[in-house]
Amino acid sequence: MDLLIPTPLKAEHDELHRALLRATTAGGRTGEAAREVARLLHPHFVKEEAFALPPLGLLAQLARGETPAPAVAEAAIGMAGRLRAELPEMLAEHGRIVGALEALVAAADTEGHAEVAAFAEALKQHARTEEEVLYPAAILLGDRLRDAAAGAGRA
Repeated sequence: MDLLIPTPLKAEHDELHRALLRATTAGGRTGEAAREVARLLHPHFVKEEAFALPPLGLLAQLARGETPAPAVAEAAIGMAGRLRAELPEMLAEHGRIVGALEALVAAADTEGHAEVAAFAEALKQHARTEEEVLYPAAILLGDRLRDAAAGAGRA
């Protein structure tokens, strides 16, 4: 079994990318603001998909009481550890992205792009979900796997 981002999370990221791409073609200040969001968001999404979200692919398995293969658990532990280490920067990136999204909302409202403003608000909510739910869950999952591996090593 590979360590994969849960399908709904990957689909949401992909849709956010598509919506942002559409927003960059809006023209005027809205398009400029959307391009700034894209500049900030792309490297952040790359990091999330590299180490913040894949451990969450084990949540259902662990909730069923199943144990992942040692190599998969080790990979998840490493990714969760990296997320813990980089969390302050990930949150700082969210702050910069949200600031750019606020500028996008303002431009979209001024220029009559209601769908772009709604997208930007949805993306701000997505960031809050990551901060309050997904990142902590990935870190706790890594801690649980690490503790279980340490306990198995003592047996």
